Amino acid sequence: MKRIFAVLIIAVLALGTTNEAMAGPGNRTGTGGSAQLLIPVGARDLAMGGSTISTTSGIESLFWNPAGVAKAVSSANVIFSHMSYIADIGVEYGAVSGKFGDLGTLALSIKSLSVGEIPVTTTDNPDGTGQNYSPQFFTAGLTYSRMLSDRISVGVTTNIISERISDVSANGVAFNVGVIYDNLADMAGLSLGVVVKNIGPQMRFDGPALYQIGDVDGQNRPPQYLKIDTAPYELPASIEIGMGYRSVMSENADILFSGTFQSNNFSEDEYRLGAEASINKMFFIRGGYSFAPDTPDNSEYIYGVSVGGGIQYNLGDADISVDYAFRDTQFFSGNHIIAVRLGF
Repeated sequence: MKRIFAVLIIAVLALGTTNEAMAGPGNRTGTGGSAQLLIPVGARDLAMGGSTISTTSGIESLFWNPAGVAKAVSSANVIFSHMSYIADIGVEYGAVSGKFGDLGTLALSIKSLSVGEIPVTTTDNPDGTGQNYSPQFFTAGLTYSRMLSDRISVGVTTNIISERISDVSANGVAFNVGVIYDNLADMAGLSLGVVVKNIGPQMRFDGPALYQIGDVDGQNRPPQYLKIDTAPYELPASIEIGMGYRSVMSENADILFSGTFQSNNFSEDEYRLGAEASINKMFFIRGGYSFAPDTPDNSEYIYGVSVGGGIQYNLGDADISVDYAFRDTQFFSGNHIIAVRLGF
């Protein structure tokens, strides 16, 4: 009973922290920034539609729910992944985690976007100046996760955000806080998860490109540099609540079902469903579906079906897993992601 009470307290605090995230997202669509924080990583959970808030575990859970990091089987883990995102954008991701006894589990993660070169255009040269620039989007995270008991795990992530477009840049910090409760109500295999994402102060772009030469007509004064002040923007905060159930079919096979509701600050709420079938804890087949029923126009929500699979192999003192996922998208080529994890 005390454990359930602790989880409820954390959930209430999370809901209170994200009060703005729960109110009127439709009226704020398109007004937030740092959308790179919303780009998922990790093939295993993405193949299940991102529905794994309550069932994710190990280093793969860093993006989805930091509480799951403490549930890693291996003492140390390393993961690398590459995603072919929309509009030919590449997403590179790497992370490392380690258990430190009773202290808990610490993890470091890095995510960067490869956008490519874009021609420089100006009002005087709308077709291009002959120069190019390459936007840089980078997120570095530090995660602490711990098992409070054999059923409850908690985690918090601090993300350092860096965005640069030509000669202007913005830097900020965002926090993710999550909790997972396994075997809920003494029912084996039933789990509950809550996570709050992207809570932090506003960000603002600044840099030398915001200085422009201006003069005043009819005045005897030389041109002067004027700075354009950019408007601050909020981070894409959200809260996700999910449940999952693992059913053991036989000694060598089990199936996992999961579902998640996500309330967003700057877009319509989402629902996600997913399933995973495993054989000998070695071969995995996964599928998922995500949808946003309150979206005014179906064209505004471009995601839907996702599928994937993976293989895990034990190498004695180490194990390796390779996972693949595909997420269908409207108007663009689908997202392909492959991830490799090593555990020691």
